Amino acid sequence: MSFALFLVGLLLLVGGIAWGLVTAGVAQVYVGIICVIVLGLGIMGAVSRTRTKDP
Repeated sequence: MSFALFLVGLLLLVGGIAWGLVTAGVAQVYVGIICVIVLGLGIMGAVSRTRTKDP
């Protein structure tokens, strides 16, 4: 899978999480913190899965 596809899926996931948290009445500061953490974890996972393997 490509890195761009991972990022598109990650952005959809983060958007859904943010929407759900705002709908549940969570403070915007906490929504931002959670979204940054999920983005960081997602990018690290995407890089580790899509990088080329050393010969």
